[in-house]
Amino acid sequence: MSCAMAKQMLFAKKTASALWRSIRRLASGKGDGCRGTAAIEFAIVGPMLVVMMVCTMDLGAGMFRKMQVQNAAQAGAMYAALHGFAPSSISSAVTNATGLSDISSSPEPSQFCGCASNSGVASIACTSTCSGGSIPGTYVTVSAQSTYSTILPYPLVPDSFTLTAQSTVRIQ
Repeated sequence: MSCAMAKQMLFAKKTASALWRSIRRLASGKGDGCRGTAAIEFAIVGPMLVVMMVCTMDLGAGMFRKMQVQNAAQAGAMYAALHGFAPSSISSAVTNATGLSDISSSPEPSQFCGCASNSGVASIACTSTCSGGSIPGTYVTVSAQSTYSTILPYPLVPDSFTLTAQSTVRIQ
């Protein structure tokens, strides 16, 4: 018998011996039977974690887009407070306030006379007087609008949302 054949036989005996030991341990119940359990659990839970992470990212992106729309409306109102009522310039301030390409000043900025109250600004004629006897102020309302499309289609939820914001400021 050659040396190579002897090595092959020894390897075969060791492999067979290890295999029989594993079979005996499995049959006797001495093994804990938990090998691979973590991998199976991860295979079940892993996809759910990924879907939850994507949903969280989608919600966060939608909330960020809503904040950008609100900031754009506030930027338009700030422009009106500093420069007066100029509808096209205010609309430009709204569209240039963020990096969003689909943001618009819709509806167009409007100017009105009103009186401040606990519930907001009540619109009245500019020649009238307010309930406390004061003269009405001149206000500008600026609106911003954008559309947000979700990353994934969700059941019972629309695929896109129209986000709007409105800001009112007294200019005189």
